[in-house]
Amino acid sequence: MLATGNAEQLGLSIDYCEQHFDIIDGIVVIFGTPGLAPVFDVYELLFQKMQQCSKPIYPVLPSLTTAAREVEAFLSHGTINFPDEVQLGRALALVFGTEPPAGEPSLPGGMDMEAIGQVIGKSSEGYLPAQKIQEILDAAGIPRVREMLAREESSLHSHAHQTGYPLVMKVLGPVHKSDVGGVVLGIDNDIDLMEHFGRLMKIKGATGVLLQPMLEGIELFLGAKFEPGFGHIILCGLGGIYVEVLQDTAIGLAPLSGTEAARMIRSLKGYKMLEGMRGQPGINIAAFEEILVRLSQVLCHNEQIVELDLNPLMGRGDQLLVVDSRIRIQQV
Repeated sequence: MLATGNAEQLGLSIDYCEQHFDIIDGIVVIFGTPGLAPVFDVYELLFQKMQQCSKPIYPVLPSLTTAAREVEAFLSHGTINFPDEVQLGRALALVFGTEPPAGEPSLPGGMDMEAIGQVIGKSSEGYLPAQKIQEILDAAGIPRVREMLAREESSLHSHAHQTGYPLVMKVLGPVHKSDVGGVVLGIDNDIDLMEHFGRLMKIKGATGVLLQPMLEGIELFLGAKFEPGFGHIILCGLGGIYVEVLQDTAIGLAPLSGTEAARMIRSLKGYKMLEGMRGQPGINIAAFEEILVRLSQVLCHNEQIVELDLNPLMGRGDQLLVVDSRIRIQQV
């Protein structure tokens, strides 16, 4: 409608589209104003029609400056607004191109939800310590690399030889280990082991050092974030530079079925790498799908998890293991 239109004319136009245009499935209302007079009545009528009409109404209200207060009042009803029709077109295209939900997924076998709930319920708000994250992953049936914790030099050598060289050392305590130089790769002798242990323990907040076997393969990434009133958003993709630079990720909403997990993985630009190419081994894609499903069930049953990162998962052949993880909880 032109900016000279009023509430009565808008109502007549919407009613005509609703009652006489049988061949349309929805109504896009584009209404702007030069700001010469208040248009609260126009936007209030639009809200009422959105509640009454059988056809969906999509408001495009571009006058974010000249009708700022009116748009704010309109949005306060819990409605949405597309400032221009291009955004609406892109949103509709995404909805149209999205596969329908695959149905309510069943709980995979070997998951101890009670144990997971107890770990989270007894934890303080914030980032969980490594041991509790390990307990959650084990109870969920999500495979992880085996870690050994050294807090003093007396246990360092025995743990290192049980883990085997080459190994990875990670400082325990600081949340962002890489930012403080808290990760050392490829340790292959006792001298370097002792030297790096001393340096890592001097990092502010350090409480110990985790020892892990050095793994090779394709780095993968899993992440999740809780959106109040909406649920957990799950991301998956290739890890390392692929998630940081190329941003090759797929997004899903928990809970995920096996079909939905497979769809997410196959949508990745780097999917061919996961299959294996040019003589390089791929990963067990079915195992990756199962981890996605198991993770989504953990999230659905525990809304206290507000942030989660499994990065990287290291995949090579049939082996797929979580190498590093971070979980933040907020008690509800």
